[in-house]
Amino acid sequence: LFNDTIRYNIAYGRPGASGAEIEEAARLAQIHDFVLSLPKGYDTVVGERGLKLSGGEKQRVSIARTILKGPPILVLDEATSALDTFTEQEIQAALKQVSRDRTTLVIAHRLSTVVDADEIIVLDKGLIAERGTHAGLLRRKGLYAALWNRQREADEARRKLAENLDARGPKAEDLAMAK
Repeated sequence: LFNDTIRYNIAYGRPGASGAEIEEAARLAQIHDFVLSLPKGYDTVVGERGLKLSGGEKQRVSIARTILKGPPILVLDEATSALDTFTEQEIQAALKQVSRDRTTLVIAHRLSTVVDADEIIVLDKGLIAERGTHAGLLRRKGLYAALWNRQREADEARRKLAENLDARGPKAEDLAMAK
């Protein structure tokens, strides 16, 4: 990101875009409401490399830029890695829409981001270990299935921990375990 306004950083994807187009891209990237909450809104300067934004906010501004640009080939390298699960799911829906009718290459460790891919290529130590669709790779019960199951178990454990913390308030041992 550039040391300029949020508007400029999103519009960089397509100079000359209208304010309405910039705001629609921001809505799809789930950053519009946050931007409106800032004292200067879209005219807020983000600092060099987005210094004044969190990791997730930087990603959402970058995703808004990409949505606005609408490139013929889309490369998403860990595009949602700094987002919480709920925001990630909402942005995945927007990215799915943007990816329609264009070549999209997704590089991800969070496997939930690639379940709808036409083809998934699983790398292990720099070599192709498996390839196929999400369903096909799960049926094979290989490396992808093992990684998928491990991530699902970790997500479930985080969900249960969050429920417990919400239900009774944090205790020192819970906070220590979450680190």
